[in-house]
Amino acid sequence: MRTILVTGGAGFIGSNFVSRVFRDRPDWRIVVLDALTYAGNLSNFAPEMRDHPRFEFWYGDVNNLTLVDKLVSRSDLVVHFAAESHVARSIADDRIFFQTDVMGTQSVANAVVNHQKTVERFVHISTSEVYGSAVREPMDEDHPLLPSSPYAAAKAGADRLVDSYVRTYDLPAVIVRPFNNYGPNQHLEKCVPRFVTSALLGEPLELHGGGGASRDWLYVGDCVEGILACLEAPLAKVRGQVVNLGTGTATSVLDIADEILRIAHRPATPKVSVGERPGQVHRHIGDPSRAAALLGWRATTSLKDGLATTYRWYAEHPEWWQPLRWMRQVRIHLPDGREELH
Repeated sequence: MRTILVTGGAGFIGSNFVSRVFRDRPDWRIVVLDALTYAGNLSNFAPEMRDHPRFEFWYGDVNNLTLVDKLVSRSDLVVHFAAESHVARSIADDRIFFQTDVMGTQSVANAVVNHQKTVERFVHISTSEVYGSAVREPMDEDHPLLPSSPYAAAKAGADRLVDSYVRTYDLPAVIVRPFNNYGPNQHLEKCVPRFVTSALLGEPLELHGGGGASRDWLYVGDCVEGILACLEAPLAKVRGQVVNLGTGTATSVLDIADEILRIAHRPATPKVSVGERPGQVHRHIGDPSRAAALLGWRATTSLKDGLATTYRWYAEHPEWWQPLRWMRQVRIHLPDGREELH
């Protein structure tokens, strides 16, 4: 059996990825390393998976060099999700983002270098946030990196660190830049689950700056398929490649809010505009053509279907998200001395 190490595997995309691997790759052993910070949750794993001999969980930090090296030494495949990942939180407390996202990536990449004879593939999960707002559309992998927040800057540093390791050590690495993911198990700090839970609670939906910012929204199941494709494509074809995972279509935050209200059978009026979030990205649309050419991958879930599936999941799992309601907003300090919730 092959062994796959998944860092940050208890988070949103990570847990969806682990669940898919457990279901569809019965000849793979799964080792998850996660520090279970605010966005990591063991309840993201079904009981039958947690108790299965193919699944092994380690509670720990990616900056624990001894532990990371030990786990990588036992692995054939490594997928590195572990990161702090919220824009507003990165403004409120940015140091931990650089410690986890940059130094944590260096820890994992160094361990892969140490065990390069046995590690077949290292997939680093970056983010489309490294691009910032679009200077040209759609945004391909050669778009300038113009991060707009401390989170995006930390992820850009990690992204380029892995690229340097490919050039220096010929690391068998692929860098994946997913666009805005949504779906089951996503923390309430993010736009779609915040809107969904507000609709379920009968609250107005809060739109930063009126909701005019547009995004390329990618259903998490499609993202997982793209990551698997990066793991299983011929190495000679993907080593050192940077690959966008997106739909190639941009939809405004306002339109997302209206669609969620439609799914919830609520009138389109209960929305309020709040102040623009610092570090806001206003235009964000991906070019998925490289993923199609290298991997044969393209997103197949329509936005309407993906949002309907997501809404249904939160409606059916209030025990998962109700305890997180207090974490939907973060208090940040603005340069003029004011404080705001975002």
